[in-house]
Amino acid sequence: VIYLVAFLVGLDFVGIDLTTLTVFSGAVGIGLGFGLQKIASNFISGLILLMEKSIEEGDLIELSDGTFGYIRRASARYTLVETFDSKEILVPNEDLITSRVVNWTFSNSSARIEIELGVAYDSDIDLAHDLILAAAREHPRCAIKPEPACFLRFFGDSSVNFILHFWVEDVTLGRWPTQSEVMFSIWRKFKDNGIEIPFPQRDLHIKGPLNFNRSGEATPSKEE
Repeated sequence: VIYLVAFLVGLDFVGIDLTTLTVFSGAVGIGLGFGLQKIASNFISGLILLMEKSIEEGDLIELSDGTFGYIRRASARYTLVETFDSKEILVPNEDLITSRVVNWTFSNSSARIEIELGVAYDSDIDLAHDLILAAAREHPRCAIKPEPACFLRFFGDSSVNFILHFWVEDVTLGRWPTQSEVMFSIWRKFKDNGIEIPFPQRDLHIKGPLNFNRSGEATPSKEE
């Protein structure tokens, strides 16, 4: 205490304003407090994740910001997530506790794949339904149970729209390659059986004759 008093007296003697020093010290203390609070929060969140085992190394997760990948390492402050394009993202443990996280492999590794597509109105709708199901069932990664299901969703402006649901047993092997292969199979089956996938088109009906001006543009004639 004597040394501290002597130090403060010495600072005052050399002309240093102790009030300014006190304010500065308080600001530094507040800054350190906020910084340590974040570190402590990440550390506690890491302990919670470790005890709950809700997220572990090797899990396939999807974060609320769209980050999608595998957990490669978990530390006291952050969790390392490797995406499918080989990016390594350091995610603060606090974010994994306070934000929405989808763990695709939490209790099992199966996942449902969904494909939406439309066929032309003059196509054989029943045949299209059967071909869509056949494309899914023939894929080696398609699960037997639950069985693939195809539903007619709605009648669109230029197409009859279907949705296909099928399951894969191990999502860690990838979803997009399987989805792409099934879609290629559907396309080939449609081509072989005369099923058309339409594109949006619009018919324009003009009432009355057209008049052409000097620039060559057509304009509807005015009724007299």
